[in-house]
Amino acid sequence: MSTSENDASASQPIDPAVQAELNRLRESIDNIDAAVVHMLAERFKATQQVGRLKADHQLPPADPARETRQITRLRQLAQSANLDPAFAEKLLTFIIAEVIRHHERIAEETGGATASGSQASGAPASGS
Repeated sequence: MSTSENDASASQPIDPAVQAELNRLRESIDNIDAAVVHMLAERFKATQQVGRLKADHQLPPADPARETRQITRLRQLAQSANLDPAFAEKLLTFIIAEVIRHHERIAEETGGATASGSQASGAPASGS
């Protein structure tokens, strides 16, 4: 069922002008979501390269000092953009944990640095 069909099945009919505005806003949201996914894909392409470089030079998958700097930086960016800094930190921490997981896998595949050089799962990570 489409979004507009869901809206129309509500307890009362939606004014066509309101429905048109909802559709316009939702289309914008869909476009932003697509851009976010593409930006994340680009970010992960870059972090995969970092992971290969780290593995090639036996560097640990995680970099706690960079992680701290990145979280501080992102919280400041979020605040200036009127986005909840705690939410931004949670998002970055989630992304970075995935990056470290990729770095560990790359290290294992290439015989480089091992997961023992990284932080425990759930800890902040660099994403670098």
